[in-house]
Amino acid sequence: MGLSDPEIQLKVRSFLQELTHSAVTLTGLKKLSGGAIQENWALDLQVEAGDWAGFHELVLRCDAPTGVSASHGRADEYQLLKIARGAGVQVPTPCFLCQDVTVLGRPFFLMHRLKGTAAGHLLTKQAAQPGLMKTLGVNLARIHSIDPERQGLAFLGRPPANPIDHTLDLYRHYLDAIGACRPAIEFGLAWLQRNAPGTGRMTLCHRDYRTGNLMIDGDHLTGILDWEFAGWGNPMEDIGWFVAKCWRFGAPHREAGGLGDREPFYQAYERQAGLKIDRSEVAYWEVMAHVRWATIACQQADRHFSGAENSLELALTAYIVPELEYEILMMTEHG
Repeated sequence: MGLSDPEIQLKVRSFLQELTHSAVTLTGLKKLSGGAIQENWALDLQVEAGDWAGFHELVLRCDAPTGVSASHGRADEYQLLKIARGAGVQVPTPCFLCQDVTVLGRPFFLMHRLKGTAAGHLLTKQAAQPGLMKTLGVNLARIHSIDPERQGLAFLGRPPANPIDHTLDLYRHYLDAIGACRPAIEFGLAWLQRNAPGTGRMTLCHRDYRTGNLMIDGDHLTGILDWEFAGWGNPMEDIGWFVAKCWRFGAPHREAGGLGDREPFYQAYERQAGLKIDRSEVAYWEVMAHVRWATIACQQADRHFSGAENSLELALTAYIVPELEYEILMMTEHG
């Protein structure tokens, strides 16, 4: 059962009436596209009285029927949004968290709906204005200002002593768990092990900061979405992920997310963070990005082919794995 079920809608409305101490009307209910790991619903809310009196355009975010191992639960993602917002990061405003599974059958939270689009294939049709690239750099630097001493993120644990070894071991485990035999990915993992840079500083990493998770309205960033993979890591990981070729959505010549050039993005990040990006190290993290996405793509495909979740989108994800493997081999050819 989902939000299209009238009985579920009644339970959600009752939950909201309890929280707002007012009569509530739900309108404009619609399942949103995207969100292969989580499920998102547009939800319009009319609250009759109290502090929340008025009309609100919200998104209800809950778990999909199946997921991948590294994804946070909704309570943790809700807390991440609150912490990021407090650090000046542009995110949707988190509103309510519900961990009572009798309401929807799974935990969920509500956040304000943002204007714009996150669809990569639309955003990369033309080059972004330099102002947008600067905003993206500033916001990523603000995320990386959150360190392991920040209160409220104990659920992330402490950073491992050797983060890269830990990460590569996880990817091997994920592949083994689904019985995937992918020699090119294994080669990439070995290359990453041999060429690993120093540990570097540890900060909060979004771990999915890319075109497709950036809500953009015209030339303005309205919010950064999908925090379910966030964790402690080397901030270069996020930079490599954003500029990786696999996230340029048909615009490979615009190396910063298919939106623009790297340098305006790098320079804005450096000014906000007060430190220099090692351009040569970014190449390592671009290889890591392709290995990681190839591993996740294998997991996503397995969710369909194992019979756990019947989804054409998940099935088609399997077809991008060979392309990612080719890029891994090309990038490591002279390693």
